[in-house]
Amino acid sequence: MTFEYQSKIEPIAAAIAHAASDTDKGAFPSHALRALGDAGFLGMISSKDVGGQGLGMAAAVWVVQRIARECTSTAMIMMMHYSATAVIEAHGPVEVRKDIAAGKHLSTLAFSEVGSRSHFWAPVSTATADGTQVRLDAKKSWVTSANHADSYVWSSKPLVGAEASTLWLVPRKTAGVQATAGGFDGLGLRGNDSTPVTAEGARVPATAMLGADGAGFGVMMSTVLPWFNVMNAAVSCGVMEAATARTAAHAGGTKFQYAGTAIAELPTARAYIARMQIQTDMCKALLDDTVAAIAAGRADATLRVLESKAAAGESATMVTDLAMRVCGGAAFRKEVGVERLFRDARAATVMAPTTDVLYDFIGKAVTGLPLF
Repeated sequence: MTFEYQSKIEPIAAAIAHAASDTDKGAFPSHALRALGDAGFLGMISSKDVGGQGLGMAAAVWVVQRIARECTSTAMIMMMHYSATAVIEAHGPVEVRKDIAAGKHLSTLAFSEVGSRSHFWAPVSTATADGTQVRLDAKKSWVTSANHADSYVWSSKPLVGAEASTLWLVPRKTAGVQATAGGFDGLGLRGNDSTPVTAEGARVPATAMLGADGAGFGVMMSTVLPWFNVMNAAVSCGVMEAATARTAAHAGGTKFQYAGTAIAELPTARAYIARMQIQTDMCKALLDDTVAAIAAGRADATLRVLESKAAAGESATMVTDLAMRVCGGAAFRKEVGVERLFRDARAATVMAPTTDVLYDFIGKAVTGLPLF
């Protein structure tokens, strides 16, 4: 069955693909996000009560995976937006929810910190009551869409007590909140504007709290972790789909002139491509089962959530490694279309929760130990 949104995204996906080279050079994909907003994709998971489409995780997974086939940076921006929107839908103000539903508001997560690194569930940033306002002080290390998002779903220590955490909805233009200018110029994902964000004496109203004081950890585990892990796995699956398709096309269309035979006629090349296809299909099947487990409230849903990101992230690095090997020296040229995927794929394994942390969690879950 083909849903309306699946056909509606195709012209936007074509535009995203056309701009992918510029996005990889650090240009934030503003035009693509505007088109996605106008077409209803920013408000896809927003409730119909506020003007959204009321679609669930399965639809968002499909959209993120489809975008990732063309541009990983743009897919990552959407992944973060959906993860933040899930929290805002549950705990945020109706005005912001309506703006997201209308495609006029881009949000993101601001969890990772200099002091807690990839252990996003343990913020060291502070929130201090100040009359009817709350003062926020923080050094956030990685915030996607940092200079372009309209709001951050922000973590801090609670107002009362030293344990757990509290979440806040912080407008990007809040006085005292500063994103590092210039975007991100690193190995991969260069167009998602992932930079540090600091807060020095930033003040938000007490009503900006998302959920109860000290309840941030619960929201992270019950809402953010499932959405983030599943969306991240969708990005990796899209990368694998693209890498496999482009590698197969290169192998089938490139010949050894002296022999008149294609690379695809080499048994070793075909074997590598077969491994790429199998790994891609396995991860997509696991991702689909994870979404089904969450929807059904299955007992193994948490385990699947942990497995999906770990499996897809590891597999994406393997699949893109094989893409580079099959395509050979030509793979180092951008026109083959796999070197950007090779670079972008690396992020998933180190993005919190990192693959190593997930392996520990999965091991605890399987052996009956508490995760924390």
